[in-house]
Parts: sequence; C-alpha cells; structure tokens
Amino acid sequence: MSTKLQWGVIGTGAIARCFARGLMESRHGTLVAVGSRSREAAETFARDFPATCHVGYEALIADPAVQAVYISTPHCLHAEWAIRAAEAGKHVLCEKPLAMTRDEAHAAIEAARRHRVFLMEGFMYRCHPQTRRLAELVRARAVGELKLIRATFSFWHPFDPRHRLFDPALGGGGILDVGCYCVSLARLVAGAARGAAFADPAEIKGTGVTGSTGVDEYAVASLKFSGGILAQIAAGVQLDLENNVRLVGSEGSILVPNPWTMNGSEGGFSKILVFKGHIPEEIVVPCDRGLYALEADHVAEQIAEGELESPLVSWEDSLGNMEVLDQWRRQVDGNAEI
Repeated sequence: MSTKLQWGVIGTGAIARCFARGLMESRHGTLVAVGSRSREAAETFARDFPATCHVGYEALIADPAVQAVYISTPHCLHAEWAIRAAEAGKHVLCEKPLAMTRDEAHAAIEAARRHRVFLMEGFMYRCHPQTRRLAELVRARAVGELKLIRATFSFWHPFDPRHRLFDPALGGGGILDVGCYCVSLARLVAGAARGAAFADPAEIKGTGVTGSTGVDEYAVASLKFSGGILAQIAAGVQLDLENNVRLVGSEGSILVPNPWTMNGSEGGFSKILVFKGHIPEEIVVPCDRGLYALEADHVAEQIAEGELESPLVSWEDSLGNMEVLDQWRRQVDGNAEI
C-alpha cells in the first residue's frame, strides 16, 4: 500500500487510547483527527497522540482528511455513529459490540451496504495469529472431534452507578461488555469444527445476577451447536475469573491461557497448549505487532482491496453474535428492552 489510511477516532476513553497507540506502530494507518463532546478531553488526547481536535462527533465525520473512523463510545452510541459515519462516506471500525441489539446492528450494516463503505465490528482478538492458529487446530482435529468449549471473560470493577458498566442506558453489564467475546469465540471454533467460518447455536440457555441498577453483574450461558458441541461461557463486571478458553475433544484438549488480549499493545509471542497426556505440547505463536496495530492494518488492507466487510468478522457473523447476546440478556432480565 503506497499511502496510509487516515483515521479519525470517535471517543477518548481507554480503548480509544489503545487503538491510537496501535496506529503508531501500524504499517498502513495513521491518526489524523480525534472527536470528543468535551474540548478538554479532545485536546488532552491530541497532546498524547498528535491529531486535529474536533468538539463533537459531527465535526469529526465531516473532516475531509478522515477516511475511516474508529468508534469507541459507550455501547449505546455505536450503531448511531456507525450509521452517521457511513452516511458521510467514511469507512468504519466499530468497537464491540457493534450495537445494543441485533436490529440495531442490522441497521448499521445496511447503512454500510447502502453507502458502499467498509464496516467491521472491532473484535481485535480475531486479527491475531493466535486466534487463526486455534481455528486451524480445530479444523485439523488436533484433539479429535470437538465436544466442549469453555470460555470466560470477567473482571471486578468497583461499583459506581454513574459508570457506563453499571448504567443500563449506556449498555452496561458483563454480557455486552465482555460476554460478547466468549460468544464470538465459541461460535468461531464451533464453525471451524465443521469447516465453516462460524456456527450459530441451536439452543441458548442463560442466567445471571443483576445488581441494583438493573445490569447483569455476572452471568453464565450454555450453548448447544449441531454435531453435539456444547459451550459453557461466563462473563461479568463484578467477578474475577480465570479468563481463558479450553476446548475439549474426543482425544484431548486445548488450553488458551490468554485468548482475548494476548500481549496487548505489544508484539512478541503467545502460547496455545495442546494436551494429549500429562505433558502438553506448547505451540508458540509469534507476532510482530500489538493487537490494535494488527486490527488497524487488517482494516486498511481490506479497504485497499475494495472490500466492504472482513473475512475475519463478517456482517453475518456479527448479526449471529448479536442474536445470541439478545437471547442471553432476555433470559437474565425478561424486562429488558431488546
């Protein structure tokens, strides 16, 4: 690629900063603008990551220098700004989840289709070679026929009713914030077991504990896929868990100690452990860039090739993921407006 994709970042929170750091080491992208509803926040961000400051998201998507936007707002604003960016002719990488509901995600996808712009849900872990290697091992039946998937992503955050994690209007709760990763990976490897990009579960059974603000503070779900594959997933924002993935097959198991963040903003290597006895085989997966650099470069490469969606996180894949999240949330809180 002869020129770098010029990015604008909507939002100035922690994940926006992770992405901006990733752009600094990416091969095909550069940060040119940042937008915030607060002038102070935009200026602070731009001091750390030199860029044009815009007060208001409207100004950022109207900036002619911006070719692609990274949306890192609270969940409740994802679909709205993905649609508005598409209408402005900007390519879109939207931080997960793509929307609050499947219907909202569908509206964002239709906007991208209508305006012929690229749109991808920002599951950065999908862009890491460790994830691709894991899918290859499942396809190759490295531990025989896949039977059970166990995936957890949960952390403890001090309770604050004003924080986005505990505000239902902002899309708070563990299911939308981190449960989406567990569902995504379960669907990925269940699909790999039958040679597909992903699979949708035939049955979903979920439960959880809601706190005083009404969001799910921690929750679990069981998914049943065709071919007798089961998944057990757990997520939360008020419960520390050992965040890993284990795949159990007819001839052994695979453990991924760090399936979500690998080395974070740094390159290096990550590990997959394959158990067929007492001593595991250690598969080392090297990587020369951090997660968000990989993600930014993947988006730039797809756009350069004229694609509207990613083979790593397709539109159909995102819609299927949102459908599972919708059902899980309904089963935790039957009064939720989903």
